[in-house]
Amino acid sequence: MIPFLDLKAQYRQIKPEVDAAVARVVSSGHFVLGPEVRAFEGRFAEYCRTSHCLAVNSGTSALHLALLAAGVGPGDEVITVSMTFVATTAAILYSGAKPVFVDVDPVTWTMDPGLIEAAITPRTKAILPVHLHGLMAEMDPIMSIARRHGLVVIEDAAQAHGAEYRGRRAGSIGDLGCFSFYPGKNLGAFGEGGAVVTDRPEFARRVSLLRDWGQEAKYDHVIAGYNYRMDEIQSAILNVKLDYIERWTEARRSLAERYDELLSELPFARPQPPRHSRHVYHVYAVRLQRRDDALTILRDAGIGAGIHYPIPVHLQKAYAELGCRAGDLPVTEQLANDVLSLPIYPELRPDQATAVVSTLRNAGALRPSEAVSERTPHSQSFITRSCNRRAS
Repeated sequence: MIPFLDLKAQYRQIKPEVDAAVARVVSSGHFVLGPEVRAFEGRFAEYCRTSHCLAVNSGTSALHLALLAAGVGPGDEVITVSMTFVATTAAILYSGAKPVFVDVDPVTWTMDPGLIEAAITPRTKAILPVHLHGLMAEMDPIMSIARRHGLVVIEDAAQAHGAEYRGRRAGSIGDLGCFSFYPGKNLGAFGEGGAVVTDRPEFARRVSLLRDWGQEAKYDHVIAGYNYRMDEIQSAILNVKLDYIERWTEARRSLAERYDELLSELPFARPQPPRHSRHVYHVYAVRLQRRDDALTILRDAGIGAGIHYPIPVHLQKAYAELGCRAGDLPVTEQLANDVLSLPIYPELRPDQATAVVSTLRNAGALRPSEAVSERTPHSQSFITRSCNRRAS
């Protein structure tokens, strides 16, 4: 058996430290926004190379509060992508704003900067790129567009702890960066957790207030807020794991190189990290013409695999009111049909990675997907604005 993710193996590796950290919190009797949270915030801010970190109860809450802190609200539009988990879109809707989807680049699978400006309207307030699978979006052109148009940039870095773009860490380039510490993340808690990082003190103050019922002091509520606080046990566990994240990241990168080598003889499409990026491989995904067959073959052989994501957000029934249709985002939709995620985690052995590829090869499942068709300037304009126009 080769699981898709093995959190038990990770726990065995750090069990004494984790158990001691949890016992320390339980003995202290302090369970919410205490010394463990403050210690984690300081350490994670330093890790991300930002001035401020505000720990919250989930990655979704981090996105929601970042949007509110940036002044996003009813009537505003936020440009983002559909190639992501639904939380990205949900957080925008929580703020009262409307998501406007642009397609992803067929090489990196992250937000295509060339499609952003055609999606900007007088109602656009922010751009929310997603660092998919551990690879950062092309942040320089995104930031350049945002500054020209006076827009806020919020990085969805839920899958990109420690990723880098031209030497800068995920979360440190935009006005705010948002992380999830869901258990399966590269830096995962033993439950829910999230954080907002920023170099802007006014944003940090507002997130700090919003996460704790808008309190400036106990029972002194200066704004309407939320119960989005991180608990001490999760922070204590994350403080332990922070000591290991770089070691685990390099193990992931080494395994990704192993997969690259094993697949090098075959013309597979997979996201190509630019030389200036450090991919941290939260997910190792390939595109296959017979993706569903390959998934069945792996599972029948006792090998875990996944799909990130089988239905793009703009085609989910829950978001039908946004007015999008099949064909609006062709690259995103083709990736949703083709992408298969292979096991990758620090405890996976190289011989297990070899077994994953051998199982697919021996079963004849390794047929590469056809390339995404080229888009014309006319189709780019239609893609970037069609959902917005129909939903207006």
